Amino acid sequence: MRRLLRHPVRLVPFGFLVTIMVGTGLLMLPWATSEYRQTPFLTALFTATSAVSVTGMTIVDTPHYWNGFGLAMITVLTQVGGLGIVTGATLVILVVARRLGLRSRLLVQAETAEFGLGDVRRLLLRIAGLALVCEALITAILTARLWVAYDYPFGRALWGGVFHAVQAFNNGGFALYTDNLIGFSTDAWFTLPLSIGTIIGGLGFPALFEAVREWRQPARWAVATKLTVWGSLTLLTVGFLGLLVIEWENPRTLGIHAWSEKLLVAFTQNAFTRTGGFNVIDVNSMEEESYPLVIALMFIGGGSASTAGGIKVATFFLLAFVLWAELRGEPDVTVGHRRVATASQRQALTIALLSVALLAGGTMLLIFLTEGVPLYAALFDVTSALTTTGFSIGVAASLPENGQVALIILMFVGRIGPLTLGSAIALNTRRRLYRYPEEQPIVG
Repeated sequence: MRRLLRHPVRLVPFGFLVTIMVGTGLLMLPWATSEYRQTPFLTALFTATSAVSVTGMTIVDTPHYWNGFGLAMITVLTQVGGLGIVTGATLVILVVARRLGLRSRLLVQAETAEFGLGDVRRLLLRIAGLALVCEALITAILTARLWVAYDYPFGRALWGGVFHAVQAFNNGGFALYTDNLIGFSTDAWFTLPLSIGTIIGGLGFPALFEAVREWRQPARWAVATKLTVWGSLTLLTVGFLGLLVIEWENPRTLGIHAWSEKLLVAFTQNAFTRTGGFNVIDVNSMEEESYPLVIALMFIGGGSASTAGGIKVATFFLLAFVLWAELRGEPDVTVGHRRVATASQRQALTIALLSVALLAGGTMLLIFLTEGVPLYAALFDVTSALTTTGFSIGVAASLPENGQVALIILMFVGRIGPLTLGSAIALNTRRRLYRYPEEQPIVG
């Protein structure tokens, strides 16, 4: 335990694992289900992992299987998982002790990828404030909409607003309806607040705070902020136009709507695609050409130090700059008149390659465990689990137990991050005092 505490990065996967097991135990209680029966261990474990990892993937019908207590537990687990176990623990330390020691600051740095130790206290307060304000605003709008337009009793409307607000900001994807949010697909007052909350929660706290603080001078943004903000806008535009063009005539998705409703549905669905998990169209009914686009958006995910998953926007676009510099024969990789450190390039490459390896291995394993599953279907659900998105085209619910265990592992790894997991397992604090002679092997 002393060796574990000596390296804070190791506590990140440990903290999430403990929370998942506690959530599993709570969801197994008889009074967590609508029929007051004990939930099988694997079902409870799958749901708890999906909630803590803010994935939203399910193997049971959420609104009918779980009762109020079970849904409340899912909400709490999503909130805890979204903001981070270590961040939440340090907030408790901040409130109780009103001071932060070096170890506590290191714990938060390992979870949030904050730039420096000196700003951890301020970062934590801003994260808590941002989460509270965003979720409160979304809750108010959804509650009013359900109460006024859909004649929900106020208590039921308030619960619906709170549940979906927490899921949106934390990029969870659980919904209180069997068809997810398809029934509200053309209701802008319901879907737009959720999509905006998903975008804000998935942008990344350091990038969001700097972008707001220096909004008059984007040229002064840090490289990570530039990559995240402009990259996110690019992905939102490309995804929106891609879905709009591909699904425009599809009678099972956008084809049944008027042109103005098509714009709304395409925008909100695209906002939910990058790890948000909600769906306002039937994912199973999309054109085959949409699946590569959706898989690519899920794989990239959201911003660093956010509630979203994926390899992260900054990672993807940093690798694009690396590729561009290599093709041009440039000695350095530059972004906005700033030279990118070699260590950051190696980290981005490591994350991308580990994620690709996990996708390939998980897809092969799922095909091996389940007979008759098409390659694209297995790849889609594996990508959704690893990137903590939560979409499924029917594979997850029909998997045997060993296949569900595979998805559980992928969701866990996707939440804590491949690089964090590798660092936690193989952390090496030794520093070499020598370097070997350099050699340039033939590549290509």
